[in-house]
Amino acid sequence: MKQYGLIGFPLTHSFSPNYFKQLFAKKKLDDYRYDAYEIDSLNQLESLIHSHQLLGINVTIPYKKSILPFLHFIHPAALRIGAVNCIYIDHAKGKPRLIGFNTDYIGFSQTLTPHLRRHHKKALILGSGGSSSAVQYALSKLHIPFQVVSRASLLSKQYISYHQLTSEYIDAHKLIINTTPLGMYPDMDKAPDIPYEAISTKHLLYDLIYNPSETLFLARGKTHGAQTLNGYDMLSRQADESWHIWQTTSVFWD
Repeated sequence: MKQYGLIGFPLTHSFSPNYFKQLFAKKKLDDYRYDAYEIDSLNQLESLIHSHQLLGINVTIPYKKSILPFLHFIHPAALRIGAVNCIYIDHAKGKPRLIGFNTDYIGFSQTLTPHLRRHHKKALILGSGGSSSAVQYALSKLHIPFQVVSRASLLSKQYISYHQLTSEYIDAHKLIINTTPLGMYPDMDKAPDIPYEAISTKHLLYDLIYNPSETLFLARGKTHGAQTLNGYDMLSRQADESWHIWQTTSVFWD
């Protein structure tokens, strides 16, 4: 049995297990399995890998940044981002070697690009976690200037607080990306605290959340005529990229 999985905490209604089970069924890979492993500490990682002989792992909240010291090698893009959401586990030399990648930025970039228009010249990124770092990297590659908005604004001069977000700020940034978990199931009555009244028909609101398919953040934007995107397609693309890495990485790292 070839075993893969997802680690995070908490793991409720996660996308990846069902996605990969469908993928394995479609490809008739009867000896492949993908499970969710809810761990409350990364100190459990080594024993988890050994006990299940894991070949690959996806990483979600809250471990995308804190996983880095546990890895033996980090792909340059993931190192620049400072976050990893995909790990290839090499068992060739006995003791497992963990190689970290970031496929979030690929999924985000691929799904955002078809919707970009000339007026999407500047972006606001809501949140400063691991997913935010991937979005920042993707926007940099697309040459779109951005401003990060975070509750942790006191920790970095590069961030601004939600209290600093004025209507003028919203009007000047026609692309707004939510990377926070606000509005995710089951807390669907929550949304980032921004001046929604300043949103217009030229705005594009992108929420990395996929469940529910329309968060309160997106619904409020749509009320003012904004175009909206949820995170489902991004998750699908990053999962496809993870699968590609797990199937091909040994060619490059043996």
